[in-house]
Amino acid sequence: MGAGQTHAANPSMEAMTRSCAGCHGSEGQGFGTIPPIRGLEKHRFIEAMQGFRNGTRTATVMNRIARGFSDAELVQMADFFSDKP
Repeated sequence: MGAGQTHAANPSMEAMTRSCAGCHGSEGQGFGTIPPIRGLEKHRFIEAMQGFRNGTRTATVMNRIARGFSDAELVQMADFFSDKP
């Protein structure tokens, strides 16, 4: 974990995905130009979030949000959104 990053011991899925809901919707459905993330293949979600986190993929808001999640949390979130139709 990098400097300044903190993680709850066992954050709930609701807590982890709250930052997604503002733009992507509570079910990951997307809005307007914001793409849906529900039903996204797990590896695509993880690769995108890791790219945002390490700066190889740029989007001002997403780069900041992604830095708050560990690899294990990204896997959990990928499972959550990929299971949605």
